[in-house]
Amino acid sequence: MSNIKVIIPAYNEEASIPLVIKAIPNLVDEIIVVSNNSTDNTEINAKNAGATVLVENQKGYGFACLKGMNYISQQKNKPDIVVFLDGDYSDYPEELTKITQPIIEENVDFVIGARVKKLREEGSMTKPQIFGNWLATSLMKLIFNSTFTDLGPFRAIKYNKLLGLNMEDKTYGWTVEMQLKVLKQKLTYREIPVNYRNRIGVSKVSGTIKGAIFAGVKILTWIFKYSFK
Repeated sequence: MSNIKVIIPAYNEEASIPLVIKAIPNLVDEIIVVSNNSTDNTEINAKNAGATVLVENQKGYGFACLKGMNYISQQKNKPDIVVFLDGDYSDYPEELTKITQPIIEENVDFVIGARVKKLREEGSMTKPQIFGNWLATSLMKLIFNSTFTDLGPFRAIKYNKLLGLNMEDKTYGWTVEMQLKVLKQKLTYREIPVNYRNRIGVSKVSGTIKGAIFAGVKILTWIFKYSFK
């Protein structure tokens, strides 16, 4: 039986975070919610739902993920697998068993939940998101011969492999950085189709023009940075 820990970055997700936590399968050893400078009841609601709650005041998706990883690194019993999951209830946490299965049963290093069109609720991804995903994954296919089709946030990775990636992006580039480093290090990976629904609340990235542009620039910067390495 694998030791699994879940890291959930969360910024003002008071309504959705209890639903996310309660839907996570019991096979998980610890759920770590990293409140990314939340100003609502995200922290108390997550704690009441049974999660370990950390606070990262520097705003940025990567900052929150790194905070969770640092917390795990200080524990005596390290996990076998780390799962990353959003706190807005757009993912289906119960599908964590599908995401981790290839790692547990087939020794795959990294698994990403692919938000395929037929399993996406209408409106759950914006047009800029869909285009950005297509552009990023097309470039990865062209430059690195990748088979990725999505930059989905629902993902699982062996803990030792995660450490070996030396993750550094502090904001929106976190997901693509991870996938690029998986490709560069020739880790084994798999995409598993997952369901995706409209999030609770307003997206902090795709919900604003500024956020969408900044995320797009970040993603393309990482891809071109690695294409010349």
